This record gives sequence, structure tokens and C-alpha cells, in this order.
Amino acid sequence: MAQLEIKNLTKYFGGLAAVKDVSFEVEQGAILGLIGPNGSGKTTIFNLISGYHPVTSGSVTFNGQEITGLKTNKLCQLGLARTFQIVKPLRRLSVLDNVIAAAYSKAHNHAQAKQVALETLEMCGLIHRKDVLAGGLPIGERKRLEITRAMATKPQVLLLDETAAGLTPTELIGAIDLIKKINQLGVTIIIVEHIMKVIMSISHNIHAINFGQTIAQGDPEFISNHPEVIKAYLGADYAES
Repeated sequence: MAQLEIKNLTKYFGGLAAVKDVSFEVEQGAILGLIGPNGSGKTTIFNLISGYHPVTSGSVTFNGQEITGLKTNKLCQLGLARTFQIVKPLRRLSVLDNVIAAAYSKAHNHAQAKQVALETLEMCGLIHRKDVLAGGLPIGERKRLEITRAMATKPQVLLLDETAAGLTPTELIGAIDLIKKINQLGVTIIIVEHIMKVIMSISHNIHAINFGQTIAQGDPEFISNHPEVIKAYLGADYAES
């Protein structure tokens, strides 16, 4: 049984279908890459899965339980966490306090939340920055803090929304290593990313969409050679060559 199942997911904004009849499954412990051109509906799918937007039709099932329409805090309690494309840490709090705030989603007291936060900072490679104000971090470390906060909620499934955007080549390698490390801990990952080096190097399977609809799904090699994917990213001339 799939850990996360998306079935005929559809979202209309007025008369515009931002997502239409998208279906896919993610097995426990897998990494699924979700790709598509700008405006194709990737972040909208994340918003539907994580309860930030109401679903027009379709369903989301997590560990055999339908979670369509549940509030974000309830989804977090169940073990579903996400990051955001535009990171917004609590700028006037320290890195440690940012992660403590996230850890309170499951911790029963401050001591427990702090312990979870320290362990998560260590695992994510930010422990040396724990006393720095979050607003003073450079973009690469802010992106890493976003992942750290999500991991402090102890997720079973983690949705990563363009966590590599804006990173230097060195930071990019570090981000790939961190994502692999998180997956090795048993966390199932769905990742939205435009940097193909990231998607192709970590994904077990890839789901490609365009104009809110599925155009292809399969392993990285299949997707990289699929004519509809090439057409969506590079244009019809490249797909036909």
C-alpha cells in the first residue's frame, strides 16, 4: 500500500483549472520528484496535499486514511510536513528558538522541545549557528533552517518546495546530501525542484506536469527522454529532433 496516494486531484480558481485530475502514489521511504515549467501547478499540488488550499475534487490518502480537507496542524500531527519556496523564518528569534517553536508541534514541554531542536540542528548541520538570529542568515542557511524546522516536527512524509533555489554550487551539493540523509532516516520525500541536477540525482521516480495536468511519470531516465517533458521545458523543436 502506498504511504501517500493522490487521486484525481483538481483545483479551480474561479474558472481556471490550476490542477486537473492529477494522480500519483508514493511508497514509504521513496523520493518522488514533481517537475514542470513555471506555473504548471506544482506548488498548488503541495498546497492541496498540505491543507493550505481546499480541494475542488479528488482525494489525498495518507497511511490508508483520507486526509482531504484536514487542517494543517492536524496533518502535522499525523506526520506530514512541508517547506515553502519563499522561506520566512522568525527573524528576531535565534536559529535554536525557530526550531524549538517547530518542535512544540509534538513535544510536551520546553525541555523536550529544546532537546528535539538541538538533535535536529545537529542532524541538519546547523548546530554551529544555533545562537545566531535567523534574520541574519544567508539564503543557503535560511533554506537549511526551513528544512530543519520541518524535520523538528518528526514527519513521516516531507514535502520540499524548491529548497535548492538560489544556492551556490557548494551549497547545492550540501543540499543534495542533506535530502539523501533525511531519506535514509526513513522519511518519504516529495520534492519540487527546477534544478535537474537535484531531481535526477535523488529521485526514485518523477511525476511531470504541465498546465496542471500529468504529462509523464516514471524513473529519471524515462522522464529525461520523454518527448512531452522535453517539449514542455525546451519547446516542440527539441522534442522532434
